[in-house]
Amino acid sequence: MEKILYVTSEVTPFAASGGLGDVMGALPRAVRRQTGKGTEIGVLMPLYSSILAKWRGRMRKVFEGYLPLAWRQVRYTFYSLRIGGVIYYFVENERYFTRDGMYGEYDDGERFAFFGRAAIELMLRMERPPDILHANDWQSALAVIYLRTLFREDSRFFNTRTVFTVHNIEYQGKYDPAILCDVFDLHPVHREAVMHGGCINLMKGALVLADHVTTVSRRYAEELCTEEYSFGLSEVIRSVRYKTSGILNGIDTAYFSPSDAGVIPYPYTVADAEHGKAANKAAIRKELGLCEDREAPLLVMVTRLTAAKGIDLVLEMIDSLLSRRVQLVILGTGDKEYEQRLSAAVNGRASARVILAFDRDLSKRLYAAADLFLMPSRSEPCGLAQMVACRFGTIPVVRATGGLADSIVPFGERGACGFVFENYNAHELLRTVLEAVRLYTEDKEAWRALRDRAMRTDFTWRRAAGQYLEIYENLVRKSL
Repeated sequence: MEKILYVTSEVTPFAASGGLGDVMGALPRAVRRQTGKGTEIGVLMPLYSSILAKWRGRMRKVFEGYLPLAWRQVRYTFYSLRIGGVIYYFVENERYFTRDGMYGEYDDGERFAFFGRAAIELMLRMERPPDILHANDWQSALAVIYLRTLFREDSRFFNTRTVFTVHNIEYQGKYDPAILCDVFDLHPVHREAVMHGGCINLMKGALVLADHVTTVSRRYAEELCTEEYSFGLSEVIRSVRYKTSGILNGIDTAYFSPSDAGVIPYPYTVADAEHGKAANKAAIRKELGLCEDREAPLLVMVTRLTAAKGIDLVLEMIDSLLSRRVQLVILGTGDKEYEQRLSAAVNGRASARVILAFDRDLSKRLYAAADLFLMPSRSEPCGLAQMVACRFGTIPVVRATGGLADSIVPFGERGACGFVFENYNAHELLRTVLEAVRLYTEDKEAWRALRDRAMRTDFTWRRAAGQYLEIYENLVRKSL
């Protein structure tokens, strides 16, 4: 295997809105470390206007021209930037990507049709096409679809195998069938491959046409076979189960480190976590204006404020929780209703704060300061926050769903690193939180052992990268 190309709509540190960007920032580098110099690793993303000048100034123009997209000839320019052995490619088109945001535009279908077709163009312009094309979520699904429809008979791609990863099945790329030809440049003969439920469904097309499908945890792969979790795609998921793997993500342990002196006021390691967390807790209380109470455990949430994250459970139990001797900080943005209701619930309380912002540095300070991390998700494909919390010695309280179930071993079991509740209801969440609070206040020795074990749990990308490489290598062997 000589070449792998990842296609994704976001990559940390260039432009990201959530977990997908973090995964695509870390996985290619982890694969590179395991393959060494013998394999070329590339990553393609759009050149959004939000990408900082410090990155743009280091980019090199590599290709430019026009590509066909239905009846249009669309201009493109590719730039490249090599960092740590990985080549990052950026495709520029001012009409499509010079916007205030990455997603949520009226013409997203056309924008990401261009992006998918640009992925094919990049491969055509390469000296040698990649052995593996790895696309991620609906925004890059058309790279797989085009390769297996428009370019099915192109001999240059006979040995290119495709992997498609579902990071979040809620967002599928659904469009009116009327734009199949004019926007997506697909012939009516390809209609069946992308149609589902009466509309074009780009994720469905990639699921069916990819050589292998992955999801971001084993449990999530199982959950997607059910109507409850699949957002209407359970039948499709079951039909591709034979070629589907669930691989739990890792985290960038260098970026998420309690010893990061650049952001954390009092850096620490496992050896001095007791002192370090106490000092950071005092600092965050002062920063946020929380009342001084050294004995009260600090609970935090760093999350999107959406229904999937269990915010309704938090709202149900928040009064009962804050009647105890605890402190709570919630950081995030999302649905306006949740923002308003949470803000109202803590209004006037000296023991709680809701901060409506997306702030990576503040989130690190909260991880470093907190004792408990709440993650009561209704659904969670993988989740990274619970792993980050463990890395900082902040004990997660999670619901047994998706990657939360796969990554957090419940207290009382061998290898425990957190607390887990099964059923999606506020009573069970509150009971589990109070169980964790009791351990914190009543058994310091057991708490320290749990915290130290959580900090030592291996959530690096090494394991996941190895599993992806095994899939890639198997696909390449079958093509020979």
